[in-house]
Amino acid sequence: MTRLGYQIPNFTYPGKDPAAIFPTVVAQAKAAEAAGFDRVFVMDHFYQLPGIGDPDDPMFECYTMLAALAQHTEHVGLSALVTGNTYRNPAILAKTITTLDHVSGGRATLGIGAGWFELEHDAYGIPFNTFTERFEKLEEALQIIVPMLNGERPTLNGTHYKVSEAINSPAPLSKIPIMIGGSGEKKTLRMVAQYADESNLTGTADDIPRKLEALAGHCEALGRNRNDIKVTKLVMGVCAPTMEEANASIDEFVALHGWPAEVADLYRAMGTVGDPDTFGEQIRAMIEAGIDGVTLNLCTVGHDPDLIALTGECADAAIG
Repeated sequence: MTRLGYQIPNFTYPGKDPAAIFPTVVAQAKAAEAAGFDRVFVMDHFYQLPGIGDPDDPMFECYTMLAALAQHTEHVGLSALVTGNTYRNPAILAKTITTLDHVSGGRATLGIGAGWFELEHDAYGIPFNTFTERFEKLEEALQIIVPMLNGERPTLNGTHYKVSEAINSPAPLSKIPIMIGGSGEKKTLRMVAQYADESNLTGTADDIPRKLEALAGHCEALGRNRNDIKVTKLVMGVCAPTMEEANASIDEFVALHGWPAEVADLYRAMGTVGDPDTFGEQIRAMIEAGIDGVTLNLCTVGHDPDLIALTGECADAAIG
């Protein structure tokens, strides 16, 4: 389970030419591992997301990247945060995550969600479907992937996917945890209760108690022990030795993209920002609200190994 995760959300770094991107990503993963983060995550997107960068910013395919990072790390877990289900055939995804488990020596987690970024679907010719259809597809996919990862040979004649005694050989080295990302109280959290080992919430810290209550209700309805599911939250973090340095990193990140200066104020409002004491207090409040851990993305400072180490130390102490 993710107690303290590290997400790499962007590949645009100050002063780095394209040839230096991958070494910088490797340095981040190594720094996160050394700092005590237990999982390293990569976003499963082909275009950069609004608010983090521009559509034509550099973006790597996540499973190729995760397999590469497996060769440069030793014990940290590896996962997408989260796989866009719409992008891959579910049986092939089961094979992909199993392969990642083997090349990493048993460190894979399957993070998965329904998919949401319409722009890259349209640009790449991937059917976006309706909101309802995307969740139908996710549930059918889980009905294929989960048994394949457990050594079964599922057959499904679904509305969206069809498989016939789908074989997954070799089997995973380990029991691959299933983590479903998202905060939808009716659909997403019900699927967490039915299929997953872990829930990764988005949204605000104030939402946490209501989301946990919704998940508990689904577990009760399905006869599942709520304590069997670990709940974490994705946090956009900016931690620096002083508040002034934290704010300066946001200003520099906004300037790097050529965005209006007022965008920095949106980052400060949306993110968990501060010096070690302030940052730690905000993480501690989330844990006290009932979650089991956090995954941090440090899009403004992630290229600095020293700040990764500082952030890991602060968050680790706050989680306790």
